[in-house]
Amino acid sequence: MEVLINQQPFTISEKSPLHQVLEQRGFSSAKGIAVAVNDSVVPRDTWGEYILQPYDKIMIIRATQGG
Repeated sequence: MEVLINQQPFTISEKSPLHQVLEQRGFSSAKGIAVAVNDSVVPRDTWGEYILQPYDKIMIIRATQGG
């Protein structure tokens, strides 16, 4: 099935949990990231049980330090 990750289309397996998709994209253990699906923030402690649906829009935001 297809989803959008930061506005880029990706094909993933059906019934994929959010954590699995983040892991495949290299974000699973990243500190300082927030994830929203369809404009709703998904708490980190629910990533493993959050099942993605076709055409979900996933936004990954990484915090950065600056001055």
